[in-house]
Amino acid sequence: MLEYEKIREAAEGYRADMTAFLRDLIRLPGESCGEKETAARIVAEMNKLGFDEAGIDNMGNALGYMGTGARLIAFDGHIDTVGIGNPENWTFDPYEGYETDEEIGGRGASDQLGGVVSAVYGAKIMKDLSLLPEGTRVLVSGTVQEEDCDGLCWEYMIKEEGIRPEFVVITEPTDGKINRGQRGRMEIRVEVQGVSCHGSAPERGDNAIYKMGEILGEVRALGDRLKDDAFLGKGTLAVSQIYFSSPSRCAVADMCAISIDRRLTDGETWESALEELRQLPSVQKYGGVVSMYEYARESYTGLTYPIECFFPTWVLPEDAPAAQAAVKAYRGIYGEPVVDKWTFSTNGVSIMGRNGIPCIGFGPGKEAQAHAPNEKTWKEDLVRCAAVYAAIPASYEK
Repeated sequence: MLEYEKIREAAEGYRADMTAFLRDLIRLPGESCGEKETAARIVAEMNKLGFDEAGIDNMGNALGYMGTGARLIAFDGHIDTVGIGNPENWTFDPYEGYETDEEIGGRGASDQLGGVVSAVYGAKIMKDLSLLPEGTRVLVSGTVQEEDCDGLCWEYMIKEEGIRPEFVVITEPTDGKINRGQRGRMEIRVEVQGVSCHGSAPERGDNAIYKMGEILGEVRALGDRLKDDAFLGKGTLAVSQIYFSSPSRCAVADMCAISIDRRLTDGETWESALEELRQLPSVQKYGGVVSMYEYARESYTGLTYPIECFFPTWVLPEDAPAAQAAVKAYRGIYGEPVVDKWTFSTNGVSIMGRNGIPCIGFGPGKEAQAHAPNEKTWKEDLVRCAAVYAAIPASYEK
């Protein structure tokens, strides 16, 4: 029988250490492909806390192991952040951050350096209180390039490093809930061609921007009739970028393209999403080319691992052993949890969406803080998540 009160007290005892660790990480700007210092700081903390093994793989992911055995359970958090946007929208220095009795502010506080901090200290508590079942090993992964290409890091770890846990706890912010799924997403390009001519006689050419204007209206209307799912909600699309080519500002455009951020609900596929766009009357009328983007950006270690920009939907059943382990751990320490889903996307798109490894989500902070100015998290969340993480391996029954 787990001694839940001791677990809670142990997590509370590390409140100050977790706060200091998180503030150190916030001070290290680490946008996608620039996470080198952040990864090194995480490995240093793992070594200080007595992890059995800690290091950095060829892609740049920080990996720390606690325990020995054939059964592997992973706790994942990405260590890259987005930029700060317009500095004038911040009321404090986003990299120096701030601290009160309850809060910690700074870029990455909720999304999602706090989750890495809680996972590192959750593993420490497992060691302190001998909570790791015999034959079980825990991996804490601080993964890279998630903001650029969610799941890429785990696609590399699974396919190239042979890391395949029985299940993964994703430590993205969950607003105090346990999350068991998310919509997938795609990055889509629609392109049409035209013929340039002098702007003084536009009838001599074929304006690609006008063609795209017609397409845009039909794309917007398509968004209103996408599939809805009772648990994950409705599929969505958003035109996020527009491009053109033209010889000059005094000429008709000879190409126009748009990027679409397409969110996929349960039952939608990348094939169906592309086909919906290809069947739009204006796309067919103007010979529009609909394609999926590819991501191929060099990591800070110099490794490039190309992948198409498709990030599958995933849903873990409520009665799955990983879900039940998280619920049992939370219930034993803090009472009955709320079980829900994310609005945004996580590394689960690769872990479970592409590779079928069960995922469950629980992490400090709030989803609404992600990518927002004046980002913050809460010290109580760090403590609560570390405690629940520490109890999950011993609560897992398969």
